[in-house]
Amino acid sequence: MAVTIRYPDHPLPGFRLNPFLTLTPMDNRRLLLLLVFSFSLVMLWDGWQKHNQPKVPASAAAANSTAGVPTPTAGTPGAVALPGGPVAAAAVSAPLATIRTDVLVAEVSAQGGDIVRLELTKHKSTEDQTRNYVLFDNGEKHNYAAQTGLIGNGLPNHKTLFTLGATEAALKDGENAVTLRLDAPPTADGIKVAKLITFNRGSYQAEVSYEITNGSGAPIAPHAYFQFTRDGQPAEQPGGFGVQTFTGPAFYTETEKYQKVAFEDIAAKKAKFVTKAADGWAAMVQHYFVAGWAPTAGEREFFANQVSSDLYSAGVILPVAAIAPGQVGKLAVPLYAGPQEQSRLETFAKGFDLVVDYGWLTIIAAPLFWVLEWFHKLTGNWGWAIILVTIALKALFFPLSAASYKSMAKMKTLGPRLQRMKEQYGDDKMKMQQAMMDMYKREKVNPLGGCLPILIQIPVFIALYWVLLGAVEMRDAPWIGWITDLASPDPYFILPVIMMASMFIQTKLNPTPPDPIQAKVMMAMPLIFGVMFFWFPAGLVLYWVVNNVLSIAQQWQITRMIDAGGKAANDAKA
Repeated sequence: MAVTIRYPDHPLPGFRLNPFLTLTPMDNRRLLLLLVFSFSLVMLWDGWQKHNQPKVPASAAAANSTAGVPTPTAGTPGAVALPGGPVAAAAVSAPLATIRTDVLVAEVSAQGGDIVRLELTKHKSTEDQTRNYVLFDNGEKHNYAAQTGLIGNGLPNHKTLFTLGATEAALKDGENAVTLRLDAPPTADGIKVAKLITFNRGSYQAEVSYEITNGSGAPIAPHAYFQFTRDGQPAEQPGGFGVQTFTGPAFYTETEKYQKVAFEDIAAKKAKFVTKAADGWAAMVQHYFVAGWAPTAGEREFFANQVSSDLYSAGVILPVAAIAPGQVGKLAVPLYAGPQEQSRLETFAKGFDLVVDYGWLTIIAAPLFWVLEWFHKLTGNWGWAIILVTIALKALFFPLSAASYKSMAKMKTLGPRLQRMKEQYGDDKMKMQQAMMDMYKREKVNPLGGCLPILIQIPVFIALYWVLLGAVEMRDAPWIGWITDLASPDPYFILPVIMMASMFIQTKLNPTPPDPIQAKVMMAMPLIFGVMFFWFPAGLVLYWVVNNVLSIAQQWQITRMIDAGGKAANDAKA
């Protein structure tokens, strides 16, 4: 039960006091502790998500990797049939063709023309910096492939064994694109199908197309599907608090916008997403990287299904325009498979940039990244961009923080008087509280004013935290010297130690709590926060260090001015 305390000239009318909490002269310290504790809980809640589903061995998942040929619905929206069945040994050991460009190396299987492995040469593996990052994976760590096929009687799908036009296809000097052609066996009624995969120079965008020659005596109107098949395990994850970013399918349409679908919901048949639309794309999202199919026009049907115990498929089904006998029909769909670089995503498809996950503070994080990117263009270094953003934020909130530091400086000058009140009133908390409030009113001091900078910094801090976690531009981005990756923790803990020192200096500049326990807790906070920051991205610690240094300079100057003013006033009275 709370008790309402009102004083005749109380500067805080309606102030509610919990009788089980003893209000001391340093109530702002208590609030600060509460904010720190709450902030820690928010960060833990924001990031601590564990996946309890055990990883299925690669061999077990691979055994079913070709199951799941989707079929267009006929009256029941979203219902997609997934006939399974054992995979022939010859299909499992199908020949491979390698496509090389200046930014990637792709391996294409003769079975279905699937892209079963995609190596990004401009990005390194987190576990081994000497190796390139692998997005599509044929079982080394994950089972993840881009699959396509045609739906119709006898038409080739991702189980069909194609004939490779070549086993090597490399982008040559002076060329802007390289194409691999695969031919399917003709159907019994004379339909020929060729699959073409084209990659472009300096781009993670490709095109997968079909050429369908109708050699039969009747018109045909097939469907085509474009899907990703992936295990349910997350790829590389950021450090710090066991953070788990989203991994799974995502869909986008103009009407329904961006929709993420959890693997767990697919397995439980509870997945909710748009199934039919006149526009939009389907993607498979993971930390830092994404793969997506974005048909350019026409009606389409989206699907997501569980293929096996730890294997899922998601994609889009498209109708192919009717092909008359003797005619050739064509269908092409753009494919993106690469890093979540904002500039590339925006040009691939409308809304595709939404796959970058900034958490629940996107409204702050998105413009924050835009400012960071602008400063990066000026400096050419993401570390200096972070420093400039910190300075800009400090300048933006300068009036508010200055008022808070003035309040804290005044509180510090009142420290001796508060201590005498404590000695005077002893255990009579009510009288001491009233005396404190009277003094605050006379001196025009807000005892809670010093907490304002913390309140302002918390949402910005969390937003920047997610920017550094979600922006692939920060991945492997160096600053100076030992900081070679701003998205990873400081390998030598130098920045966290500097941050601890700066927090300690800030604590000494603040008023000393008269309560010995509170004083000890406040002195321990730099150590607690510093240890916590050992596992935070170096870029985030850099932001906090620069912010602390600027705050110390501002607070020191304001405190010095107020101390000088108080001394002059006392000399005048003398």
